[in-house]
Amino acid sequence: MKKNKAKELMLEELRQVCQSLEFDVLFERGDFEGGACILRDRRLIVINKRFPIEKRASVLARALGEIGVEGVFMKPAVREFIEEEMARSTA
Repeated sequence: MKKNKAKELMLEELRQVCQSLEFDVLFERGDFEGGACILRDRRLIVINKRFPIEKRASVLARALGEIGVEGVFMKPAVREFIEEEMARSTA
């Protein structure tokens, strides 16, 4: 499998985890990195769409790590990616 395809699949897996937590994921342009928020009772994770795929996946994984995914079912590779990104963000 090509690297870009694997990155796209990881991003899609992360989006599915967000859906299971009832968060909408928005990719928007702007001068920001991204993160989770609640806007008018809507749970959102906003990510800068100008970022490359790997950066978008990283931001999404860190947002999920901050929200907490302990009780959420996901593929082991996705959980590992979230844990790695959380470790990177605290290092």
